[in-house]
This record gives sequence, structure tokens and C-alpha cells, in this order.
Amino acid sequence: MDLRLLSSFLAVVEEGHFKRAAARLFLSPPAVTQHIRQLESELGTRLLHRNPVSPTRAGARLAGHARTLLAAANAAMDDMADVIQGPSADAPRPLRIGIMGHGSAELTPAAVNAFRRARPDVPVELRQLNFTEHVTALVEDRVDVAFVRPAPDDERIATDVLTTEQRIVAVPETSAIADARENGVRVADIIDLPFVRLPGHTPPVFTDYLYFNHEAQRRGPDFALTPQEVLTGVVAGRAAGSGLKSFARYYAWPGAVFVPVLDAPWESSYLAVRADDGNPEVKIFRALTVALAPELRPRIER
Repeated sequence: MDLRLLSSFLAVVEEGHFKRAAARLFLSPPAVTQHIRQLESELGTRLLHRNPVSPTRAGARLAGHARTLLAAANAAMDDMADVIQGPSADAPRPLRIGIMGHGSAELTPAAVNAFRRARPDVPVELRQLNFTEHVTALVEDRVDVAFVRPAPDDERIATDVLTTEQRIVAVPETSAIADARENGVRVADIIDLPFVRLPGHTPPVFTDYLYFNHEAQRRGPDFALTPQEVLTGVVAGRAAGSGLKSFARYYAWPGAVFVPVLDAPWESSYLAVRADDGNPEVKIFRALTVALAPELRPRIER
């Protein structure tokens, strides 16, 4: 498939207008129109409604693939430029991927697998991160990219929003709060729960996230650095925890109940990298992940 056709198509979808898309691509409107007609002819289906301009069902599906293919192509060009500058006799350095908890749900394994298909010669190492590490693991060069939440408050780190989800609270099934698993609760209903305690060196942004920005909450007796440690305290009836809605799909422990928090702001998961990192493999992984996010986001955020 001709990437020029995909580029014109995606520009029209994003601009919602043929003339603006042409200006963005430094092409003439007739050229863009011809690209769209050629693409529709190749695929045998209409991709765009013309008045007003909007994608058809097939066009919306193709737009997601187009973003992925174009991002991968751009990243590949960056990688080739690095190779052309001078070959290296060294074996490829592994791409070290840090994952906090369940990362960005289904998007995390999809991104890892897409990278492995795109760069089969590059080893991949997956490293589990605890609640204190979504800045230190990157700045101390222990990982190259990291799936984290919330966004690190550090100018040395660059982030991309991947998913945005409703918040939940994890409580023992014996808790009165558990009865609200279908209808949900409000922050005022949970501020006195015995939330797990975090080490003093935990980044403030993560502490605020876990405790719904209520620093004065009563804390339980248990310390936790990982979701598994949180749930150990929950099922023992000693603690409560919090997370994103997709947390419940990945940590369905007997004895733990996940209750939606209706008035808590929705929170995002992020891909984080070092802001000054010129590693072409990081650029490729970042481009693939960001391109895949719009395709998987509706399934994750439902």
C-alpha cells in the first residue's frame, strides 16, 4: 500500500477538509482528491463522506491502521539514519520496558508485540516497577521506556497519554463499601478507609493519586509497593487500595471487591521516556505505542 495515499487520507480525516489537508501536505487539492479516489479504488469501498467530510465506518477503521503504519515508517527512517551514520559491531542493546502494575492494560502487550514484530533483532526485557520507580527507573537508566501512572512531575521525563479511565477503590468483600460495587461511591464515602501506606520516598504525584488527593486520610497498618501487596492487605481485611477501572480485570482476587468512585476525576496511564533520549529503538517503540493507543483505547476505557 502506498504510504503517500495513506498520508493524504489521514490528513483529510484529521483536518475534516480536503483543502486544509492539501495545504498541510503542500499538495494541490486535486492531488489529494486523486489520492483518496485511488485508495478507495484499491480497497473497493468508500472511505470518506464528502459533505461534510467525515470517515465512513471503513474509513474510521483504516485511519487507525494508517496512523500505525505511518508512525512505524517515520520511526524506521530515523533508525536507518542512525545506521547510515556508521555501523556498529556491537550486538543490539536490549530495549528495557518498565511496567508499573498492569501498565496500560491491553495496550501494553499489544505495543510490546508490535515492537517485536517491527524490530525482531532487538532483544526486549520486561521489568516490573513498584510505586516508587516511575521516575527513578528512567533517570537512573534502569529502563528505557515505562508504562506508568500518573504522569511524572519531572522535566527530565517526557510522557504520552495512552488511556484515561474511571477510578476504582479496592476493598474487602466484608466491607460495607463492597455493597456499592454496582452503583459506585463518592470520594466522601471512602476518605476514612484504611488505605495502604506508602514509603516516604514515594513520589508525591503517586501518593496524591493513590489517596485521591486526601493527605489526611487514615492509613492502614500495611505498607505496599506493588498491586499484589495492596491486594494482600485488602483480602486480609486490613487495608484498601485504589486504581484504574482496568485494574479489576487484571487483579481479580477472591475476597477483593472493586467499586467505582463516581466523582473522582478520571486518571490516565502514560508511556514515559527520558526527554533527551536519542535511542532510535525508544523512538520506534514510542511511535508504535502512541499509534496503537487510539485503536485499543475504546476497549480499555469502556
